[in-house]
Amino acid sequence: MNKNELINAVADKSGLTKKETEKVLKAFTETVTEELKKGGKVQMVGFGTFEVSERAARDGRNPRTGEPMPIEASRSPKFKAGKALKDAIN
Repeated sequence: MNKNELINAVADKSGLTKKETEKVLKAFTETVTEELKKGGKVQMVGFGTFEVSERAARDGRNPRTGEPMPIEASRSPKFKAGKALKDAIN
């Protein structure tokens, strides 16, 4: 499902217009992004948790040459599914 399909599906279920639904989806993604940038997390009971995962700096290898190279520390977003979501899928 792509973004437009998601907007259409949510608009159908909520009774909102597609423009209103697009605004809501955009506001949601911006809010989650801002919170993760600050290092926080967003918990939605029953659905899941968005949080930031810290990766330490480490040494790696260039796969083409086998030569050692440093890999910098980084932060990446992570989503952990909640129990209700897991149960609904299974």
